[in-house]
Amino acid sequence: MAKAKKENIENEALQANTSTQLKPGRGPEQPQLNTKVKAAKESKAADKPAAIKPRSSKEEPIILITNDDGVTAPGIAALVDSVRDLGKIVVIAPDKAQSGMGHAITIGTPLRMVRVNQFGDKIEAYSCNGTPVDCVKLAVDKILHRKPDICLSGVNHGANHSINVIYSGTMSAALEAAIESIPSVGFSLLDYSLEADFTGAKKYARLIVEQILNSKSIDRHLCLNVNFPAITVEQLKGLKICRQAYAKYEEDFAERTDPTGKKYYWLTGDFVNFDKGRDTDVWALNHNYASVVPVQFDLTNYKLKEKLENTFKLT
Repeated sequence: MAKAKKENIENEALQANTSTQLKPGRGPEQPQLNTKVKAAKESKAADKPAAIKPRSSKEEPIILITNDDGVTAPGIAALVDSVRDLGKIVVIAPDKAQSGMGHAITIGTPLRMVRVNQFGDKIEAYSCNGTPVDCVKLAVDKILHRKPDICLSGVNHGANHSINVIYSGTMSAALEAAIESIPSVGFSLLDYSLEADFTGAKKYARLIVEQILNSKSIDRHLCLNVNFPAITVEQLKGLKICRQAYAKYEEDFAERTDPTGKKYYWLTGDFVNFDKGRDTDVWALNHNYASVVPVQFDLTNYKLKEKLENTFKLT
């Protein structure tokens, strides 16, 4: 309620301040803002939490790690192991599998974190009853003393190429970090087995992380979707920068009956690739490359936006 009152005061003051001149691409000139506007802005700014301090040259990198398969999954253990000597590792991951959760957040249910010793005494790690996105939010707001230098999500058990990125809890955690201006990478292996071979994933995950940490001009909103084929490290040809393939699941809901005679439905379907391009993530994976797709949280279709501006009658 207090926040709403402050915003109302500011809006009223702005409307009353008719002498304020606006210039293209700029807000009101500061000297022309009346004292009521200034007081509202200062009060509003005081309510904001202090920004997390950036890393100094003497500090080691902070690497935040999460996933959607749960804190005990072999994939996250492999990811931690691949980068454990590259900086201070902080892990916060769901206490159970959250696959297909997408960018869901928890509302109306208390979130809890428990300190765990899943990765050894030197790794600060937490189990959380929330979603992968919840884990990133809690890490930034409650665990870390400053913004991490990179956020890693995975290694997911199963594919997150093409349309899977929309549903993926793994990639949503990475995108949440990118929203917070934290460069991020989501890693996935096309193998659901608990005995999956993560050797290739560990090798190239480390290579990617090293390059990001060593870059002096990395985009703070960088988010990479990296998928590994289920092959040996010797068979893996390397990394290939790709675009997201146009592929989807032809879904079906199998109708079944439970022991009490009530109907229920089980999602099934086949993955179909409609994209025959040789520059897609699906093509790369089918040809023994690890696919690297830059993704973003801005979903605006800029080409269509321009077309609509030129064709729609807006007045």
